[in-house]
Amino acid sequence: MIVLAAAILGAIIGGMTARKRGGNRLDIAQYATGYALAFVVVGLIITVSIDRILST
Repeated sequence: MIVLAAAILGAIIGGMTARKRGGNRLDIAQYATGYALAFVVVGLIITVSIDRILST
């Protein structure tokens, strides 16, 4: 769930960033995808860390 929430949050932030900078639809899509992937990596690291902490 953390990974999915991070992906959605990243896509929203990326889209808003590109829109604020005056990008067209493709720019917005690219920023949304890039931010979503970056947030997914962070969310995955957090998920694995929580799982390892709770399983010990």
